[in-house]
Amino acid sequence: MPQTISRATHHELIIKKSRFICCVQPMQNRPTAQAVVDALRKEYPGAAHVCWALLAGGQSAAVDDGEPSGTAGRPMLEVLRHQELEGVLATVVRYFGGIKLGAGGLVRAYTDSVAQTLLLAEKITLQRVITLQCSIPYSMEGWLRRELELAQATLLNVRHQTAVHMQWSLAESQSAPLIQRLNEGGQGRIDWLKFWPN
Repeated sequence: MPQTISRATHHELIIKKSRFICCVQPMQNRPTAQAVVDALRKEYPGAAHVCWALLAGGQSAAVDDGEPSGTAGRPMLEVLRHQELEGVLATVVRYFGGIKLGAGGLVRAYTDSVAQTLLLAEKITLQRVITLQCSIPYSMEGWLRRELELAQATLLNVRHQTAVHMQWSLAESQSAPLIQRLNEGGQGRIDWLKFWPN
């Protein structure tokens, strides 16, 4: 099951006098990730490289920032993928220590930086959320609101027309039990809607 991390976590490695400062943090899109990377460049002006990897659906990225191609960003991204993370940015700021690590050494250094930082990070399971909507008689509105509250659903929209139209979201895993409970309690008076009425 996909996971993300709850907050930014930092860790530092020294490998053959090179300093690797890693941060993993929750991140949903590339523009915000780019802003974080730009801020790191200002915060660490003497750094040789600011490499990063973002795993966020269609906005994922892997950037070597001057390291030999495929030795930094891609290995970092693979660590995130291997741990089934989503919505996570990994950054590694490198200060060069004067000893070349070679391609294999770089891959290991960037992989280890991210992997060790993730060991310290608090992970949380992502739950897929779905939206449901229905139409009910006015007399059932209070009952349905109580049921939604018990199910920890988030009420998104309510319209009072010839009937009450209600729209809510909740964890997908909770939807089937709720629908069953509502169908039983509603005694055939709930009309499930595919489209939200205009």
